[in-house]
Amino acid sequence: MEQGSGASHPDPLLDRFLDELWAVDGLARLTLDAYRRDLTALSSWLTDRGSALAEADRADLLAFLGARMQSGSRPKSVARWLSSQRRFYRFLVAAGLRRDDPTARIDAPSIGRPLPDSLSESQVEALLAAPETGTSIGLRDRAMLELLYATGLRVSELVALEQSQVNPRQGVLRVTGKGSRERLVPLGEEAGDWLRQYLDESRPALMQGHPPAEAVFVTRRGAGMTRQAFWYRIKQYAAAAGIAVALSPHTLRHAFATHLLDHGADLRVVQMLLGHSSLSTTQIYTHVARARLQALHARHHPRG
Repeated sequence: MEQGSGASHPDPLLDRFLDELWAVDGLARLTLDAYRRDLTALSSWLTDRGSALAEADRADLLAFLGARMQSGSRPKSVARWLSSQRRFYRFLVAAGLRRDDPTARIDAPSIGRPLPDSLSESQVEALLAAPETGTSIGLRDRAMLELLYATGLRVSELVALEQSQVNPRQGVLRVTGKGSRERLVPLGEEAGDWLRQYLDESRPALMQGHPPAEAVFVTRRGAGMTRQAFWYRIKQYAAAAGIAVALSPHTLRHAFATHLLDHGADLRVVQMLLGHSSLSTTQIYTHVARARLQALHARHHPRG
């Protein structure tokens, strides 16, 4: 990933953290740049005081946040700084690079949670129709997009699918998500049809002359698709479909959850399909659906 403009001295640990956020969580470039700015500011502040980003303790972080508040920063900015720090130090703990999380006993100001970007149903239809399905590559991409929208998979889960995990005849996928948790996800008729067509027509053509591969979705070289390559193609198709919304690798996952709730799905069912360990993580999509209904009411109701 390219260096952000805020880092005069690149920090390999910070780069590794940001690469993880992009690849696994699908965060947008602007969000990643904000993380880099926040953590670079903290790193510079710590360096001036003889400490280092990876070694900071709770007192260091409280002093940093306190200095920001004294300089007139708003609670929302302080909460964002603390959120950046939490994710970074939890990453260090998960990677075995330090034992403790210095943010564990620091409370953030209470602010509203940001809503994920999503697409309308008509925008999704335009995106799905963008690939040229008369070609092997186009048919592959259509199947991948249909699968993302029909199942709510993370892009990392989609490209990691192996043939043993797919049963298009029964209409289910066996997905291994975060924390190595497995879940069964229904395909839906439309996505299942596109997947079968890809497996019967495109995949054999793409694999011709190459050794066998376990990956479901493959390139012309017979290798599995990467997150980066597929994300690049999503952006191309969005441009072709005239979609001006800022996309992230998780946009179709957000659309999947939001549209299910729009049509009356139970929140716990959506939680199970998304593979969320906590219902609170899924509840943000109820706010997306509610915000959309409020906007429709305001636009179309005579007393809106």
